[in-house]
Amino acid sequence: MRILAIRGANLASLAAPFEVDLTAAPLAGSGLFAITGETGAGKSTILDALCLALYGEYPRVSVGGSEKAPDPSGELTSVKDGRAILRRGAGSGYAEADFTGQDGIGYRVRWQANRARGRANGKLQTEERSLHRLDDGSAVAAGKTQVREAVEKRTDLTFEQFRRTVLLAQGEFDTFLLASEDDRARLLEKITGTEIYAAISVRVHLGTDARRRSLEIAEQRRKDIGLLEDAVRQSLAAEHQEIQAAAVLKAHERDLVAAQLEQLRRLAEAEVARNFAKTAMDDAVAAHAGGDADRRTLAGLDAVEPLRPLAAERSRAEGAATAAASAAVTTLADFTTAQGHDATAQEALGKATDTEAQAEALFKQFGPLWTEAEKLDADILTAQAETGRAASSAKQIATDAQERAQALELIDAAIASDTAEHEQAAGQLVRYG
Repeated sequence: MRILAIRGANLASLAAPFEVDLTAAPLAGSGLFAITGETGAGKSTILDALCLALYGEYPRVSVGGSEKAPDPSGELTSVKDGRAILRRGAGSGYAEADFTGQDGIGYRVRWQANRARGRANGKLQTEERSLHRLDDGSAVAAGKTQVREAVEKRTDLTFEQFRRTVLLAQGEFDTFLLASEDDRARLLEKITGTEIYAAISVRVHLGTDARRRSLEIAEQRRKDIGLLEDAVRQSLAAEHQEIQAAAVLKAHERDLVAAQLEQLRRLAEAEVARNFAKTAMDDAVAAHAGGDADRRTLAGLDAVEPLRPLAAERSRAEGAATAAASAAVTTLADFTTAQGHDATAQEALGKATDTEAQAEALFKQFGPLWTEAEKLDADILTAQAETGRAASSAKQIATDAQERAQALELIDAAIASDTAEHEQAAGQLVRYG
């Protein structure tokens, strides 16, 4: 496993998006390097972002009790909740890492936390996880559990193994030192890649034990059987050679018998085939003899075959003649019916002509009346126009009369006022005269 890049935003004290690219200069060729800075600058947050992206949790909250702390949304959240790293005042944040797996393929894993509606005091939503390949961008896994299992498979490290070996949090170096010998051995084997030698050692040990047991069994069998004397062994060897020579002769005899059996089998098959052919020939002769009547019938059919087109043509001609006769009868009936309809139509036409002549005479009688009616219509229109003009004039006269009456009332009021003043002046003249 090799870490290629670390990215994130709105995590703890790191607000702006950040990226640590370990494949680009100057980090790519620096070998060892250190992350330094003042307390609270965000050094541990970069490592927390790496753990969050890979495993969905980070060392600073992976241990401890079940205490809860207040969240900006007003709810209590567990101190072990990885979403607690979200910066105060931020509606969302993410951690992302690129790495090369044990299979030599590059991957990009992402962790993201959001608040409801992106508000700073919104309720924390379920964290989002995704894992993609770097070469073609294809999705490998999605979801909290699926991504974590896929990462563990491709890094060959669980979160506990990762934080105890690859990334030791502050104050946890002694955890690795104080681990049991077996745990340290397994972790060191995963880090250095020497677990294959342990597997080889186990297989060699098992193979050695198996071969040792096989050797002991073979020696025990040899002891149980014992060793023969030279004379007995030579006698048995000679007997063995004789048996082998007899076996060769028997094999030759067996081959001869087998060849004879094969020849007999072929003869039997040929006999069966001959009997079958003879039966087939007898059946064919009998069938040929019984087919004389059919052959005579066939000869007669062959003789009349040239007349078949003429017979078919005659049948078609007879059918056409029958159809033509039927059509002629139908046509004659239709003609008779049409003659009757024509007579009826002629009679109706004569009646319609008389009716039209009567209507024309009646129209001519009403001609003077219509002329007089048209004249009266013109007079009515003229009278209506004059009536309208008269009504308009009457309306105007009424308006003028009303205006004059109002003016007359004003004049009468003025005369009354002048008369009163005159009488008052006359009274004063009489009083002071």
